[in-house]
Amino acid sequence: MTTKTVTIQNTVGLHARPATFFIQKANFYKSTIMIEKGTRRANAKSLLGVLSLGIEKGHDITIRAEGIDEAEAVEGLADLLLNGFND
Repeated sequence: MTTKTVTIQNTVGLHARPATFFIQKANFYKSTIMIEKGTRRANAKSLLGVLSLGIEKGHDITIRAEGIDEAEAVEGLADLLLNGFND
């Protein structure tokens, strides 16, 4: 299992459009991917799951992946969260 914690930087957090981009990228990978905020966890490939976490700017989330491409998945998703959204 590979994990990484990142702080959300984009102004709207992980809602609507950014969540859709995040989920599309997560679905590119074969690994099982979960994101965590505090004690809550959601499937990173589920729009409802991601939105249910209520992730806003400044929140820390942990990305966990397990599978054949877990390291690439965690790094790719972390990079998207830190650098990939145009506010």
